[in-house]
Amino acid sequence: MVVLDGTIVNVALPGIQRALHFDTASLSWVVNAYALTFGGLLLLGARCGDLFGRRRSFLMGIAVFTAGSLACGLAATGGMLVAARALQGAGGAIASPAVLALLMGSFAEGRARMRAVGTFAAVSVAGAATGLLAGGVLTQLSSWRWVFFVNLPIGASVLIAGALVIAGTGRQEGRFDLLGALSSTGGVACLVYGFVRAGAAGWLRAETLVAFATGAVLLVAFAVVETRAGSPLLPLRLLADPRRSGALAARSLVSAGAYGMFFFLVQYLQDVHGYSPLEAGVAFLPIPAAIFASSQLTTRVLVERLPGRLLLLGGLALALGGMVVDSMLTPASGYGQLLASMLLFGVGNGVSFVLLTNTGISGVAPGDAAAASGLLNVTQQLGAALGVAILVSIFGAATGGRATGPAGFSRGLDHVFAGAAALVAVALVLAAVTAGSRLRSPAGDGRAAAADASLVREEVG
Repeated sequence: MVVLDGTIVNVALPGIQRALHFDTASLSWVVNAYALTFGGLLLLGARCGDLFGRRRSFLMGIAVFTAGSLACGLAATGGMLVAARALQGAGGAIASPAVLALLMGSFAEGRARMRAVGTFAAVSVAGAATGLLAGGVLTQLSSWRWVFFVNLPIGASVLIAGALVIAGTGRQEGRFDLLGALSSTGGVACLVYGFVRAGAAGWLRAETLVAFATGAVLLVAFAVVETRAGSPLLPLRLLADPRRSGALAARSLVSAGAYGMFFFLVQYLQDVHGYSPLEAGVAFLPIPAAIFASSQLTTRVLVERLPGRLLLLGGLALALGGMVVDSMLTPASGYGQLLASMLLFGVGNGVSFVLLTNTGISGVAPGDAAAASGLLNVTQQLGAALGVAILVSIFGAATGGRATGPAGFSRGLDHVFAGAAALVAVALVLAAVTAGSRLRSPAGDGRAAAADASLVREEVG
């Protein structure tokens, strides 16, 4: 639900613009307000899970997100909608780190955790593509307001089920790292804002450069603060492992390619081939289906039979192949070519994201679980903003700002998907260098897997 809301409004934007009288420039803030608060507050949300308890933070975040969804659906003005979207992002930033931290605490490291992480990764990645389908269905069959109202029954059900099913978690001792919270939140928010403005206004505009420079200064200050804090918001030891750092960077780059692909393909289907919002959403169904199926196959079968490093590199290679196929789209291209690219990309993402996510959290001490999960979410959010900004800039440069007609739009897409392929290719090289031969299937050691299963049975009992 939280990831889906990053994309579900895309196909509803024309209806929102007409209803609330947005101009073209201010309409982007319906998307950007969510991205800024979600990305900027993630590390802070992770620390809330440590200090207040992960179950409590999870429920609090879902409650805030659901309230924000209600406010979005009821918004009578553009300003009210943008403010409510920011509230949604804040709720998501509190809930998201707690989700993965709760999973890590519920399953011992090994086969059981790998399956849990596989489901988490599948839902996380597929949520973005599913948002396009849900947005198209709700917008065409009802109203843009239901893009937000649909979260109300889901949020209420999660709150009730979470209160009944999720076991209570204790709090960690420590103080709130106020300087770390302010510098990290401000730094990440400035970077996200810089990426957003770069895509809309250009990379060399003064506001873009100031945002990037301010973000860089704040993040350097954050790193200095964290080395001296007694209870750091982000223990820098999490970045000391090159495999974890490489996995985080690769995950960010793949997210950049994925979100950029979603952004442009939905326009390609509607503007070049004349799809309705509903038809465009349905056309994207193969992506979440392929991601979910391949992630489950990976965690239940492939990790027991193949080395983890081979699976990771193979998955990234498939995702790269999907981008290459997209770079050959023309106005005359049929849905078969698009389907091939989506299946390649979906399967590759399902396989690689499971392993990248697992590498990002493997070997993390229980006390660092929330910080590690927050870091994973931050890299994905920054990757999404980076990808859309870079690819929008590439499109503008390739078309000279005059992408008129299907032919002009398709020429720009050639360059866009070549850029997206380059991002995934860098992720592939990075994974090959940092994963090393030590990346193994968690189920490869039968005794370890049996011990993990025994621990899980004890916890469930």
